[in-house]
Amino acid sequence: MSDANLITVAEAPDVSGRSRSLAGDAWADLRRNKIFWISAVLVVVILLMAFVPSLFTSADPGACALSNKHKGPSGGAIFGYDFQGCDVFARTIYGTRASIEVGILSTLMAGLLGLIFGLSAGYFGGTTDAVLSRVTDIMLGVPFLLGAVVFSGRLSGSEDDGVWAVTLTLGVLTWTSAARVMRSSVIAVKSQDYVAAGRMLGASPGRLMFRHILPNSMASFIVVLTILLGTNIAAEATLSYLGVGLKGDAVSWGLQIAEAQDYARIAAHPLIWPSVFLAATVLAFIMLGDAIRDAFDPKLR
Repeated sequence: MSDANLITVAEAPDVSGRSRSLAGDAWADLRRNKIFWISAVLVVVILLMAFVPSLFTSADPGACALSNKHKGPSGGAIFGYDFQGCDVFARTIYGTRASIEVGILSTLMAGLLGLIFGLSAGYFGGTTDAVLSRVTDIMLGVPFLLGAVVFSGRLSGSEDDGVWAVTLTLGVLTWTSAARVMRSSVIAVKSQDYVAAGRMLGASPGRLMFRHILPNSMASFIVVLTILLGTNIAAEATLSYLGVGLKGDAVSWGLQIAEAQDYARIAAHPLIWPSVFLAATVLAFIMLGDAIRDAFDPKLR
């Protein structure tokens, strides 16, 4: 018998004799969960707006005419015009891309850092765990908003749009929760019998980590990243609103909100619609993460 034959996912036969797995049970729960389907549909629509905006509007977000300044909704611009005479609907649709790009890239970066720190700390334990855990604690002690303002301001150049500066800033500051979840999952999984059996059969540490432990530690980790994606989108909008995020010719919900706030009493629609889209996007990703977490958590069964 080789360690390749070890069962690394908890399975049990059901009443019909077919094998059941955690993933199969989770998917069965998700299919019956209305919150999952609502959030999933919202996420799909948001991704389409981000990467195929022409499906939703043929207007140019950069085509502005001062003669249309602060005009309300009409047949040509269903969300009206902003203080520069730009189509609010077109700018809101095209603003999705920057927010989603920053959110996805920063979440992938945070996930990679969290995976490295959490897997190493959980598997090796001892001094490695102590050192990496202290590094994580130090990062948790950094005030997020203060750190984001300082890092983004230092990384952003005067001629770029700030996308990479904000992405790196959020990636560096938001990996700690993912690392903690991965560490806890690895510690729980490495005590399982199939890991001990693999070790007795002579499996190398690398094989144990990446073949047996990591795949069975990913469920909670993926859930955390899904929720983190929503919070990073909100963080990008916050930094852009404060003037240390996206800038220049970038089209972003945070920038739109910042520009519209001074004219809110004259015309509220340029402020309302980007805010609604931002809130719906963040809520969709958080609800999706919560639904997946509930499906994969055996305590809730």
